[in-house]
Amino acid sequence: MIDISVSEARKDISEIVNRVGYAGERAVLRRHGREVAAVVGIVDLVLLETLEQQFDIESLRSALGSALEQGTTTLDGLRREMGLV
Repeated sequence: MIDISVSEARKDISEIVNRVGYAGERAVLRRHGREVAAVVGIVDLVLLETLEQQFDIESLRSALGSALEQGTTTLDGLRREMGLV
């Protein structure tokens, strides 16, 4: 993994992109010694987004299951329950 400051990365962006894009490396960018961003190849990005979508789908299924088990209410009903009407 490449660990580089943002200011150094500005100078070496072509090399970083080549190493990430063609060699499959990952780069962590630091500002004032703290990690602030990462540069990853497109394969990693697609994998990350696919995992994120799977997580969203599982969360939705769980929420729908809870709604079917526990029932739902209207917005007006929720306002009444909370004493907002």
